[in-house]
Amino acid sequence: MAVEKLSTMVDGVEILKPRTDNREYRKIVLKNSLQVLLISDPDTDKCAASMSVSIGSFSDPQGLEGLAHFLEHMLFYASAKYPEEDSYSKYITEHGGSTNAYTSSEETNYHFDINADCFSEALDRFAQFFIKPLMSAEATMREIKAVDSENQKNLLSDGWRMRQLQKHLSKEDHPFHKFSTGNMDTLHVKPQAKGVDTTSELIKFYEEHYSANIMHLVVYGKESLDKIQDLVEGMFQEVQNTNKTIPRFPGQPCTPDHLQILVKAVPIKQGHKLNVSWPVTPSIHRYEEAPCRYLGHLIGHEGEGSLFHALKTLGWATGLSAGEGDWTLDYSFFTVSIELTDAGHERMQDILGLLFKYIQLLQQTGVCQWIFDELAAICETKFHYQDKTPPMSYIVDIASNMQIFPTRDWLVGLSLPSKFNPATIQNVVDELSPSNARIFWESQKFEGQTDKNEPWYNTAYSLEKITSSTIQEWVKSAPDVNLHLPAPNVFIPTDLSLKDAKNKENVPVLLRNSPFSRLWYKPDTIFSKPKAYFKMDFNCPLAVSSPDAAVLTDIFTRLLMDYLNEYAYYAQVAGLHYGVSLSDNGFELTLLGYNHKLRILLDTVIEKIANFEVKPDRFAVIKETVTKEYQNYKFRQPYHQAMYYCSLILQDQTWPWTEELEVLSHLEAEDVAKFVPMLLSRTFIECYIAGNVEDNEAESMVKHVEDVLFNDPKPKCRPLFPSQHLTNRVVKLEEGMKYFYHQDGSNPSDENSALVHYIQVHRDEFAMNIKLQLFGLVAKQATFHQLRTVEQLGYITALAQRNDSGIYGVQFIIQSSVKGPGHIDSRVELLLKNFETKLREMSDEEFKSNVTALIDMKLEKYKNLKEESRFYWQEIQRGTLKFNRKEAEVGALRQLQKQELIDFFEEYIKIGAAKKKSLSIRVYGSQHLNEMASDKDEVPSPSVEIEDIVGFRKAQPLHGSFRGCGQPKL
Repeated sequence: MAVEKLSTMVDGVEILKPRTDNREYRKIVLKNSLQVLLISDPDTDKCAASMSVSIGSFSDPQGLEGLAHFLEHMLFYASAKYPEEDSYSKYITEHGGSTNAYTSSEETNYHFDINADCFSEALDRFAQFFIKPLMSAEATMREIKAVDSENQKNLLSDGWRMRQLQKHLSKEDHPFHKFSTGNMDTLHVKPQAKGVDTTSELIKFYEEHYSANIMHLVVYGKESLDKIQDLVEGMFQEVQNTNKTIPRFPGQPCTPDHLQILVKAVPIKQGHKLNVSWPVTPSIHRYEEAPCRYLGHLIGHEGEGSLFHALKTLGWATGLSAGEGDWTLDYSFFTVSIELTDAGHERMQDILGLLFKYIQLLQQTGVCQWIFDELAAICETKFHYQDKTPPMSYIVDIASNMQIFPTRDWLVGLSLPSKFNPATIQNVVDELSPSNARIFWESQKFEGQTDKNEPWYNTAYSLEKITSSTIQEWVKSAPDVNLHLPAPNVFIPTDLSLKDAKNKENVPVLLRNSPFSRLWYKPDTIFSKPKAYFKMDFNCPLAVSSPDAAVLTDIFTRLLMDYLNEYAYYAQVAGLHYGVSLSDNGFELTLLGYNHKLRILLDTVIEKIANFEVKPDRFAVIKETVTKEYQNYKFRQPYHQAMYYCSLILQDQTWPWTEELEVLSHLEAEDVAKFVPMLLSRTFIECYIAGNVEDNEAESMVKHVEDVLFNDPKPKCRPLFPSQHLTNRVVKLEEGMKYFYHQDGSNPSDENSALVHYIQVHRDEFAMNIKLQLFGLVAKQATFHQLRTVEQLGYITALAQRNDSGIYGVQFIIQSSVKGPGHIDSRVELLLKNFETKLREMSDEEFKSNVTALIDMKLEKYKNLKEESRFYWQEIQRGTLKFNRKEAEVGALRQLQKQELIDFFEEYIKIGAAKKKSLSIRVYGSQHLNEMASDKDEVPSPSVEIEDIVGFRKAQPLHGSFRGCGQPKL
């Protein structure tokens, strides 16, 4: 199939771009051989840049594992032109931006975004990373601790552990085998013992590898291409070009010794998983023919006849994915991952037999042109009608693409299969053979049955060789199930026309109001995409009435998704996404994507709700899945545990997960069958429909839902009584009081501790909101710099706004393996004490600059329908209905005086403030458990120690709910 060639031409260079993209692009090459893509977008509020350096962890020197990643951290420190420590991050944060970086095997990517009017200086600061960075010995030591903290965070993560195990079982002299993150041992202890100076090695690595000719820069600006080009040429010409060659690492990571292996590994979490991978020819060399994309589409399909559908029907699997995973220009792995049930774990041989049977089916049926054409059509539509995304996330992928793809395909990358070549696809099918397979089988049931440990993460495993003939025996003995190729996809949109909305309202309007439902409607007046956003929140009083009801409602939504999967998966593939999930007051249905076939999917979902029945075999699988999820709560990161406790303390009508797990253990299929009719018997449906939908269509959809659920001769639903309309209430903390909750971490093996220091401030009100937000903006970087960079308390350090159903506050979130929660809490208090001085010493110019930055952030335009709809849906769900919030808060900001911010801080935030209400959640890891008792003894007065969360919550007054403020009328 031929892809429509919409492109932009600059100096004879063609760049393919989407037909809906009105941005301008230009490729330039600077005198130092730095390749640059310039993007001009007059509509943008944020500008961004991304630099991709073609050096990654594969280039780490022997004995300095993690050096490339460590260098990525260090470049943020300072530069000769801007020597103040952390001034780059400070400047960007204070001007509404964000910054990040990552290190992969063959690339390091640095990127940032910022409010458009501050872009020039930010870009200059960014350029200094690659011109003359500063790396002092003191800063080096501090940042090694940050890298070590990052690694500590990963040690109990199954994803990191299993990936390193796969790397471990490869050729030792291939860089794939390496440990890439780095830690205190690899970057300090061992080098020091050998007389190696890490700072010197860092500078040497930078000078040896960072050369302009192997860098690729993308710059996304608001100005014209000419002006952006002037900026770039003025700032990046000084990047040194030492004419390096991009390193290549030829050869395969796996020898025959590393193939035909069965590895049994013990994970941290409950659950069983099967990963099968094969070394294959990298698709990148034939990316327009997309062999792995084609095979991933078929092997990972979930419709009737698919491998997953067969495994699911047998009760053996709950999830399956397939596709090309780790790849470079020299090697690649095709991987199939299967989430197993307990029954599936016992039938591993049958599951592998069915997997290879499906691959045999692909061998026998040959490569189908209609399937390739269908996949190409889906990809082409997705490319041409892609949503606009934040500039930074957009350009990071492009910068990476620039080192791999020809200029024409920089924006396309791997996203457009366009050349049908059955031989290329058949070649990869042939490579998916039993003789090439690497099988990794994870389960806690292997505890005590292993004889080896992976050195970096200490993962216990065993290894055995497995022959092709053994796998062929499994194929022969596998169950006889009807495996076949998918049917043609009926959900592919064919009508992509835009509708002329009669209603040009800029905010949602209340289009329909009945005893059964309320419909908010907002036509697309901005994005001009053939897409719609549909939300339906079923408010069911029974859903949140008890731990039993909460669990039963959860099971109901999961069973609905389970029943829909084989049919609705086709919609998902075609770009029409759906979900049924728990909401604060019941459950909600979300549909998002091309509007053409949305009504068909909606009608199917509503029919499934109306005619819901419990299938005992599927109930058993869902119950097992949910049980494991609850059991795995204890393995969450400590800072996630602390945030969970904070929510449990503050939010009324929430239940401890331990109680919900207890409910689950006694639950049977008939309990769900009895519960669901009662759940639905009283409900009110809050609806929001936006996008390329006319008002009469929106009304028709909701009317149809009412007819099916409420107006049937034997209705499934009846309207709520006025007294039943639900409200979300939040605990009202007492002014001048400090609250503490101490808890040991739920995973005894986790050394990390965590603190959430929450300050509750006010109920939603524009004038107060902006003061809290401005405080957050001014204090955010100061918090990170002091607690993370200077004191090195932990890799995870953040200051974040918090909004619980319209009750605003701010929270400090820190996770640490080096200090306990009591100490960290004292450092937060000291930070706030010192911040008072900073606020008073802030110049008028600095104050105005911060106000301007916050105004620019608020006035940032929505980039796509999903972003816009999420904002309005939040207002509807919370009951605040302040659709003009941004404009009103900007108006209040323009009037704000510096003294008002100081007064606000002194009244609500500072240590000892009369109206301050703080809550410290302290979670103790194994390193700091012995500190808990003394920390409790040392809490200041007046304070409250929370021993019983639910008992405490019941004894506290609650803030009024915005949902209880009366209902708007048509």
